Amino acid sequence: MSEVHHVSPAVTWFCAALLLALVLCLALEEKLHIKKSILAGSFASVALLLGAALHLLPFEPVLIGGHEIHLPVYIPAVDWEVIAIILGASIFVDVTSRSGLFTWIAIRLTKKSGGDPRRLLWYYGGMTVVFSAVLNNVTAMIIVGSLTGVSLEKLKRRDILLGFLLVEGLLTNVGGLLTLISSVPNIIVGNAAGISFVSFFLKASPYVLVATIMTLLMGARIFAIRRLETDEEIADAAREVAAFDERDGIESQGFFWFGVAMTLAFVAVMATTSVLPYLRDLGMGYVAMTFAAIMLLRYKHEVDQFYRAVDWDLLGFFVALFVFINVMEHAQVLALIGEGLKLIIALGDIQGTAAVLVAAAVFSSVTDNIPLAAMLAKIIAVLPDAAGNLRGPEDPIWWSVIFGANLGGNITPIGSASTLVAVTIMHKQKLNMSFGRFVSSAAIFAAAQISLATLYVLVVLM
Repeated sequence: MSEVHHVSPAVTWFCAALLLALVLCLALEEKLHIKKSILAGSFASVALLLGAALHLLPFEPVLIGGHEIHLPVYIPAVDWEVIAIILGASIFVDVTSRSGLFTWIAIRLTKKSGGDPRRLLWYYGGMTVVFSAVLNNVTAMIIVGSLTGVSLEKLKRRDILLGFLLVEGLLTNVGGLLTLISSVPNIIVGNAAGISFVSFFLKASPYVLVATIMTLLMGARIFAIRRLETDEEIADAAREVAAFDERDGIESQGFFWFGVAMTLAFVAVMATTSVLPYLRDLGMGYVAMTFAAIMLLRYKHEVDQFYRAVDWDLLGFFVALFVFINVMEHAQVLALIGEGLKLIIALGDIQGTAAVLVAAAVFSSVTDNIPLAAMLAKIIAVLPDAAGNLRGPEDPIWWSVIFGANLGGNITPIGSASTLVAVTIMHKQKLNMSFGRFVSSAAIFAAAQISLATLYVLVVLM
């Protein structure tokens, strides 16, 4: 068994530099002509070798069900729940789309919008926020992204598809703020602070509503998604969408209704997994994979076509990123970030609260926000306020961590699984969206959302 040694500051700073190097390489991914899974995998391999050589990693057996099991150190490092959700939800959506259900929904929404792109953006934006709150942001992005492509293809408006997908990707992290169980950082910090489900919703919902409206207004303006103005435009669009037939993609009525039932069941079960007996222990990844397996029975002799359609580069990237971040955690890089944030908290109630929110967002954009949120929750739980008392659920510093950990995912595509899924959908649609372009395109949205969150915490929750 390997003993985990004390980590020297030099090693920690070197690993922090390695983290920055990964971010820089991802930003130059297109110029380097390397797939992100290979890029992250290379860094993960170097980090693992470094972790073993410097005795950073725990090589002890893992205790599962009371039994010691010897696993490679990089296996427990991966958040397999996220991998299972992405894989299961992707296959489920892909197979279900063959039933014609998603085409039906997309055309119905398109007809309801009257062919007005601005109104359609609001429909899809609202759906993204709701799905992100009751499901999870990855599943929400996979479903809404698929529907958006169908709608805009029908309207012959692929020119605004990039704007739609980017706005939806950003809104997944806004929707993830709506309830206590919408994201893992919410659960971690909410439980540490003692915030109840109802209290969380009442405090978060005003921000989510305003941030959603602001994001949609900004997206419509920046990406020139304009409303139909003249009577002629409105009449032409109405005639065009009236000719759409939502039954076009339905080859089998039986399979269509089976797809409807399974989709409703999928949404309902994913939304209630945390309270359902047995399933709450197995998790949402199990639910997603089970529903995918059930849908694959329809094509049991040709399932390989769906396996080929899976974005293995995306899954490989996430696996490598989880391994890399785990080594960074053992190298005390996250602890270094935590110490810096502890100094920021000590600045005082107003300055400290605002600075923690911004700092948490920045760090969450390049590291996994789950261990970061867990570490900050531990620090804040024992850190007294200005009066020397332990911080209760009403203390705004908790909300600084919650807002920062969630909204940091909108700064870079690797800050959140859903924004990376959004970029992947863009690539599938043959739209140009590199790491650098995402950062430059999302910067104004992220800045506005984080500024609004800071103002909201200081003025409303203080």
